[in-house]
Amino acid sequence: MTVNQESIDAWGRRLDAASERIGQAFPGERPERQPVHTVYGGAHLFAAGTAPKLGQLARRALEDHAPDPRALADAVGLVPIDLAEQVYTRVTEKLDREPVEDYRLDFEDGYGNRPDDEEDGHAASAAREVARGLEDGTLPPFIGIRVKPFTGELGRRAIRTLDIFLTTLAGEAVGLPDGFCVTLPKIQDVEQVHVLDEVLSELESKLGLPRIPVELMLETSQMVVGREGLTGPRRYVEAGQGRVRGVHFGTYDYTASLSITAAHQSMTHPACDFARSVMQVNLAGTGVWLSDGATNVMPVGDRTTVHGAWRLHYSHVRHSLMHAIYQGWDLHPAQLPSRYAAVYAFFLEGLDQAGDRLANFVEQAAKATLVGEVFDDAATGQGLLNYFLRAINCGAIDESEAMQRTGLTHEELQTRSFVRILEGRR
Repeated sequence: MTVNQESIDAWGRRLDAASERIGQAFPGERPERQPVHTVYGGAHLFAAGTAPKLGQLARRALEDHAPDPRALADAVGLVPIDLAEQVYTRVTEKLDREPVEDYRLDFEDGYGNRPDDEEDGHAASAAREVARGLEDGTLPPFIGIRVKPFTGELGRRAIRTLDIFLTTLAGEAVGLPDGFCVTLPKIQDVEQVHVLDEVLSELESKLGLPRIPVELMLETSQMVVGREGLTGPRRYVEAGQGRVRGVHFGTYDYTASLSITAAHQSMTHPACDFARSVMQVNLAGTGVWLSDGATNVMPVGDRTTVHGAWRLHYSHVRHSLMHAIYQGWDLHPAQLPSRYAAVYAFFLEGLDQAGDRLANFVEQAAKATLVGEVFDDAATGQGLLNYFLRAINCGAIDESEAMQRTGLTHEELQTRSFVRILEGRR
């Protein structure tokens, strides 16, 4: 050997330290359930039974405009027909069982600017409807409110709405709904996130509430590249003091902030791809959920018009999924069929390949050397496992199908951790 063992050991210790830092910066992802979409609706329109009603409207749209698998396949461009049949069956079941995964009561764009007494009343009445839905069991798995921006002009109004809503909800319900969060739009400065954290801390303390997660909306160029030249939204996430559950991309406000004309404001505009890529790279390994924006062409009108809107929406959802962004916004109940069709087709068409890869990877990695607490290539294995966890969570497949395709047991899937699966097999 040309290099002596003492030098090799010294370099090895430096590499051990680097590996530890990498593990801390990019922890193995074991995702809990992330919704595949968020439905936005004006807070003044929300009722305890809104989610089931949206499911009924979505089912009616499907029956009217795509009464069978071939019609849906023709509408969105889904092939082959046997895949379309699987997708159609699962979409109809989803619309009956759980049509909305996440709902956001909107006090911003979907609500507008109103007199203070009117917004005060809607903040209280919306909270009472959430409490009633919690008692009746009609709320979706995730729910929350979007307040107005924390700007000098609108911030006081946003804080007041948040205070009234949470105070009323705390008085009407036993606790907050599962999956509850607060969404903050049009962020331009980290101080806006700091203030939201302080507001929520005070309300939690006074109302006896648990820690409330927040979502940040990336709708301004400052969150992509700041005035100081700092890149990405991570500094905004850190300003949330551990509260930030997700970052949502706002297509139309973002493109407008760059002076892109309305005719060219689209989910697939290159400027949007750049912003999403920065968001994705900057937040990789943090566990923060990423969400894409909305398709603003509504599937309303005759069958030809609806099919055109569905095809566009389907293509936008596919675009997000192919770029590993697994959540988006929906603005109309008739978008739910095309949302679930795109999500289910995405997972089902790759099922065999992903299953074979994961099964082989588990078998090979179980024989590999365990270095400390981290297996070589554990991130790759976790990524393959996440594919099946996401597919199960949204209803694209059930757990028995995942077990059959991967060779994993129920107990192994429940760990949600590739490393723990390998530890159990050694």
